[in-house]
Amino acid sequence: MQDPLLESRLNINRRTFFSRLSVGIGSLALGSLMVPNLLTSCTSGREDDDFAGAGLPHFAPKAKRIIYLFQSGAPSQLESFDYKPLLREIHGQDLPARHRMGQRLTTMTSGQTSFPLVGSAPEFRQYGKHGAWVSDFFPHTGQIADDICIVRSLFTEAINHDPAITFFQTGHQQGGRPSMGAWLSYGLGSENENLPAFVVLTSRGGGNSQGLYAHLWSAGFLDSAHQGVLLRGGKDPVLYLNDPKGMEKADRRRFLDHLAELNQQSHDALGDPEIVSRIRQYEMAYRMQASVPEVMDIANEPDHILKMYGSDVITPGSFAANCLLARKLAEKGVRFIQLYHQGWDQHSNLVDEMGMQARQVDQPSAALILDLKQRGLLDDTLVIWGGEFGRTNYCQGPLDAKLYGRDHHPRCFSVWMAGGGIRPGMVYGATDEFGYNIVQDPVHIHDFHATILNQMGLDHTRMTYKHQGRRYRLTDVSGEVVRGILA
Repeated sequence: MQDPLLESRLNINRRTFFSRLSVGIGSLALGSLMVPNLLTSCTSGREDDDFAGAGLPHFAPKAKRIIYLFQSGAPSQLESFDYKPLLREIHGQDLPARHRMGQRLTTMTSGQTSFPLVGSAPEFRQYGKHGAWVSDFFPHTGQIADDICIVRSLFTEAINHDPAITFFQTGHQQGGRPSMGAWLSYGLGSENENLPAFVVLTSRGGGNSQGLYAHLWSAGFLDSAHQGVLLRGGKDPVLYLNDPKGMEKADRRRFLDHLAELNQQSHDALGDPEIVSRIRQYEMAYRMQASVPEVMDIANEPDHILKMYGSDVITPGSFAANCLLARKLAEKGVRFIQLYHQGWDQHSNLVDEMGMQARQVDQPSAALILDLKQRGLLDDTLVIWGGEFGRTNYCQGPLDAKLYGRDHHPRCFSVWMAGGGIRPGMVYGATDEFGYNIVQDPVHIHDFHATILNQMGLDHTRMTYKHQGRRYRLTDVSGEVVRGILA
């Protein structure tokens, strides 16, 4: 372990730094003339006075919070929300080369010499006033068709899981950038001082599970206070949150007070803003000792609510349990609630595996919408459901009615959104009759992010953070709000 005294000597505070510079006051003055903000204190990193700051959005928001039901592994749009009857009619025929010309393939199908088309095994039915097509894998979602907006024309450049998920969560395919929840925590702050602004819940299905990594809910180069807090199912939702045996509440309070004094002394000597964040995080953990067990307890939920979410709701860490917890966290004012459900990577045996995954998430997802709606929370809560890319219309593996699988397909895929000022009961965008390319209203991930921020009252071009000489934003250097899906 590093000697604390040695570590302190090695740190250079601002006064020591300037005293050791050889350039002199004249060079600093010249630099300040050339770069006006050079000597300006800017711990927030915010671009200019136009940025409203914590708790103050750029304009009146439609949504106060987000619940993101992320289906990790990429569920097939062709077995869920993008009905293509032609694929059944020409089942087994090869995909015309003109449709896939120049398409980037994964290593799993790049060696194939033929690309036989395969129709959807589950049937599709029309639901709602506008007759939205939904597969029999998702009957409960079909029942809420008039409450959701299905977007069938999302696309991405990423073709493998980790960069694709990272792109959705951070706006960039490589790790290191702040996640969407961290950006919202940075821009809007929290509505509840006893809970984090950004909470993460994970669940595992029975299919092929892709890994989940902390960089998906990282604060990146933002203040670490904005990082997502992972709540686990079971007895200890947050590790090391509880006091050790033998420590009373008053002892913990005195300990934190003295620790805060020591950290403040370090901050006064070193000027490191992360020390202030550390103090705030200790205090948040202290308050969470009471708030987290309360929100995780579902014992007082009425039986009819538990029944609405399905039998898995009483199993800690299940997707159903996490959906119910998401509603409770939304009620408590948590700004961004991120659910990840693993197991959607069906390269083979798609019918059985995707059917199983759908049974785990269909009823709880629909129940969440109905539950929020009956409590008057759906209007200002934006709910999002979807994965990181789509699936190919051609077969991977045996061309068998039950054993077929589908490879990764970034060119087009479907998500659905509800509440938070999104127009309900509509389908936006369209793909060609083969389900391979977008033919109407394409939506890039940057457009998707711009729209989400817009509903939270944030102009995506103005919410920036200066880091290493560049102003960064969630949408990087592009993105347009998708006005067509706004109520």
